[in-house]
Amino acid sequence: MATGPRYKVAFRRRREGRTDYYVRRKLLRGGETRAIVRRSIKNITIQFADFAMEGDEIAVAASSRELKAMGWEYSCSSIPAAYLTGYLAGKKALKAGIEYAVLDIGMQKPTYGGVLFATVSGMIDAGLEVPCSEDVLPEEDRLYGKHIDEAIEAAVNGLKEKMEVE
Repeated sequence: MATGPRYKVAFRRRREGRTDYYVRRKLLRGGETRAIVRRSIKNITIQFADFAMEGDEIAVAASSRELKAMGWEYSCSSIPAAYLTGYLAGKKALKAGIEYAVLDIGMQKPTYGGVLFATVSGMIDAGLEVPCSEDVLPEEDRLYGKHIDEAIEAAVNGLKEKMEVE
């Protein structure tokens, strides 16, 4: 590691590869609510956050773990689970008075038609306005899990109906 009076150490989160401060600054400058989507190996988490100087204020959060409590028997990191998590997050956001959000995927690599954009498709179907191109969203067959198993489609529709009632 270089030393000297002209060497500046980068922020810790930048060194760890966890935060791109240039992109974060652009998102915060817009002043809109951010839909933060994070994916782990087993789960997907969506949070709606507003900027505050003391730290981001989380207005609404939803996780694919909540699907298990509703009766979801399949993987919580698949495209259908991401779609349902986005749908659940969108319904919760609308109840909290959030109608518009900007997508924040952080340092994750965007893959067109992948899990991250399946969450966006779920939020849009719930009635939330999230600006994105139609080209990046997964096809409807993939959202409903037809590429995995025919039985998943019925489970997705059943869970969506439960979320409508609540």
